[in-house]
Parts: sequence; C-alpha cells; structure tokens
Amino acid sequence: MNGDRNNFEQLFDIDASKIPRPNISPKLIRTVIIAILLLTLGRGTFYQVQTEEVGVVLRFGRFIKITEPGLRMKIPFSDTVQRVPVTRQLTQQFGFRTTGTGARTNISTEMFQDEALMLTGDLNVAVVDWIVQYRVADPYQYLFKVRGIGPGTDDETFRDMNEAVMREVVGDRTVTEVLTVGRQDIEVTVKERLQALCDQYETGIAVDLIVLQDVNPPDAVKPSWDEVNQAQQQRDRMINEAQTRYNQVIPRAGGEAQQTILQAEGYALDRVNRAEGDASRFVSIYEEYRRAPDVTRQRLYLETMQSVLPKLGTKLFIDEDAQGVLPLLPLDTLRQFIPNGGGQENNR
Repeated sequence: MNGDRNNFEQLFDIDASKIPRPNISPKLIRTVIIAILLLTLGRGTFYQVQTEEVGVVLRFGRFIKITEPGLRMKIPFSDTVQRVPVTRQLTQQFGFRTTGTGARTNISTEMFQDEALMLTGDLNVAVVDWIVQYRVADPYQYLFKVRGIGPGTDDETFRDMNEAVMREVVGDRTVTEVLTVGRQDIEVTVKERLQALCDQYETGIAVDLIVLQDVNPPDAVKPSWDEVNQAQQQRDRMINEAQTRYNQVIPRAGGEAQQTILQAEGYALDRVNRAEGDASRFVSIYEEYRRAPDVTRQRLYLETMQSVLPKLGTKLFIDEDAQGVLPLLPLDTLRQFIPNGGGQENNR
C-alpha cells in the first residue's frame, strides 16, 4: 500500500506533506448531524393534504383518523398517511381504452373484446362498450373493507362488479332493445344495481354515471344486421305512409258521411215542418170554410187564379154569348217573332 502511494507521489511529483488537510471541528460535525435529524423529524412529522383529498392516518398499520385538506402533523416513524381523492371523479372504461390527451387521443378496442362481448336475452351477441364515473364516498371503507379496491389496485374488484352487473342487465333484454331503444333504460338500471352492490359490499364508492359508449353487433354479423335494419326501416316507412293515407282518407270520409247525415236530418225536419204547417193551414182554412162556405170558396178560387194565370202568358177570355165583339190581331206582340225582312215588307 505504501509502495503504491510512493509511486503515485513520484508519478505526479507530489509531496504528501505539503497537501493541506481540512480542519473540521467536532462542533460543526454535531451541528450537521443535528440539522439532518431535525430535517428528517420535520419531514416525518408534517404532511400536506391537497384540496381534493383527505388523509387517512394509520399508526403501526391501524386506522386512527381521517384528516381534512391542509398542513397536518403526525407522530414520526409510527404514523403513516394514505391520501384518498374524495372530490375527484374517477373513471373506468370497459371494452376500450383511450391513450393520449387532447387532439392526439387514441381509442384501442382490439385488446379488450372479452370485456365487451355479451349475450343478450334472445341468445344473440352484442358488443357493449361503456364508461362508469364514480368517486370515493367513504375513505375508510374504500381502503380497508374490500380487497382489490383502493390505491394501487386499479379497483379491480369494482371493475368485476361492473362487468357482472352489465352482463346481467344486458342478458335480460333482447338484442334490439340493447342496440336501439333500450340504452337509456340499461344505463339507469346498471347504475342502480351497481350502487346497491357497492353498498352491500361496503366498498365506499358512489356511482355517479353509467354511459353506454358504443353498442354494436359483432363484426362477423354486422352486414346481416344492417340488412335487417334497412328492412325494418323500410317497413316502418311503409307503415307511416299507410297511416298518413289513412289519416287523410278516413277523416274525410267520416266528415262526408256526417255531412250527408246532417243534410238528411235537415231535409227530414224541413219536410215534417212543412207538412205540419200545411196541415195547420188546411185545418184553419177548413174552420173558416165551415163558418162561411161561399166566401171561403170564392176567396180560394181567386187566390188560385192569381197564382195560376200569370204562368199562362197573354190570354183573352171572351164570353161565348157575347155579341158584336171585333176580334183584334195583336201586331205588337207578333212583331218580335217576324224577321227583319218580313217587318220591312209589311211596312211597304
């Protein structure tokens, strides 16, 4: 060893006696050690809880208390703190995963088909992708009650519960309900049943929202499914057209029938009223006739002549016993039946 040192000094031509040695006092060393201990103690005593979190304090692994956001203290070396986000909304994706943020967000579904393939109630297969949004309602239950739920576990048990409930709800419905009209009902039912299951298992999780992201038939049967949808749409279109035609024709026919009935009723009422009026008039005339037969007979005759004679045109009535009556030819009346030439000839 000394030989190596001598060789080193000879190589660099260094005199070891002339190298300055640091002068460190024992007091400075103690000060540095005390500062390190105080820093370590301070870091083990104080901790910070963020606004959206609460701190769960454990003492030798046993739950002690829950602390609110802010700067807090704990016993060093014996107490540990686990921070749990209670106001942050957490999200789990099923059947797909999103990678990246902003404009570069990518969606991957190939690796997660097993989560999305489900059997419906009519023994068909549907591919159901959905999102669950939830938050931590009880930090103590979230950390300690159920295995597979909590920080560092990716909430695997909660994911299994989601998949079980979704498969149960989808299995109670037909493939048409799942793919078309029943999506909102499925979301509400899954949310209610999943929350009930979380409360039963004391997971400390509150389910906020279930969203069916995409519901499709499998790729192998997609062309056939599209043909069925087109046929159903064509059927619905023809039904709507027939209903429209029905709404146009039937009310019109009903209105015409009602109009005919009202006209018949009006005509019947008019005839009855006229008959009753004629009967009443006849009865009144008959009563007058009984009181004065000659006068009534004369009045009836005159009234009849007044109504009949104007319809006969120009007539001359001459008593057959009349003597010395000169027959006259009504030239003014006949002129309108003579042509213009005939009128000129007569004038000559």
